[in-house]
Amino acid sequence: MTIKRLEASEIELALSSLSGWSLREGKLHRTFKFADFVHAFGLMTKVALIAERMDHHPEWSNVYNTVSVDLTTHDCKGLSARDVKLAAAISGLAGKVGL
Repeated sequence: MTIKRLEASEIELALSSLSGWSLREGKLHRTFKFADFVHAFGLMTKVALIAERMDHHPEWSNVYNTVSVDLTTHDCKGLSARDVKLAAAISGLAGKVGL
């Protein structure tokens, strides 16, 4: 199955619906800050379960209360609908773990 790369206009539309996300080096990017490490790691744990089900894994890092996330689809060498879907899911989870 070929994964379709999003056009610039599709990326712009997606960003308008993804609060806090931006385009950085061709990837969807967002940094989340929490009250402490437990909440930050809680987000990562919940995202890991969703990402595994989607077979679409983020590039991310964690330092104490901060989680930085970059999303891209390597199969299409750019952004796809999978990135937008995962970004929306991550945003939804962030609110549930104490952002």
